[in-house]
Amino acid sequence: MTAASPSLRDVVGLGHEPGQLHDSALIMIDLQNTYRRGVMRLHGVELAIAEAAKLLEIARDLKVPVFHIQHDGGTGSPYDIGAEIGAIADEVAPIAGEPVITKHYPNSFVQTDLDERLKAIGIQKIMLAGFMTHMCINSTAHGGFNLGYAPTVVASTTATRALEGANGQVLSAQQMQDAAIASTRDLYAVIVERVSDLRTW
Repeated sequence: MTAASPSLRDVVGLGHEPGQLHDSALIMIDLQNTYRRGVMRLHGVELAIAEAAKLLEIARDLKVPVFHIQHDGGTGSPYDIGAEIGAIADEVAPIAGEPVITKHYPNSFVQTDLDERLKAIGIQKIMLAGFMTHMCINSTAHGGFNLGYAPTVVASTTATRALEGANGQVLSAQQMQDAAIASTRDLYAVIVERVSDLRTW
């Protein structure tokens, strides 16, 4: 078995201590119906939504800020927010007082007011949940880190899909998930494996 290299977080002294939910903002990214069926269906999507619902319930109990991100791909697309396919899943649907931010890029900070909203309430720690792990979760973690935030990703609330590599070899959804989590854990975010592992105090 190949030994792992030290993470960049360890090298630069950031470590891997997760943020505490009580002083973070929860960012629920693209938990949309499109990922439950059809061409964009993700491996393990139902378990991930169930975990995200648990995390959302805890956040609401703690009265921490919650932001819902919804990707808009346009009318007739798998991300049509005007249709049921692009709607946020019922289990994690926003309630009154929880902003819904529409985005058009994988990074939730690009051409949105998420950064301004977080700064307005003095938030520096952000907790990320949602889809897809290799795409919008990683892009938002990277973007947030580059803006000075301290991201934590709750891995059990995320999911992705099998993809073909440049050499024609198919990487399984689990391989994609593991690689996406490992690459972001290297520097951009602390990873918490399950909601039950999260410190809420």
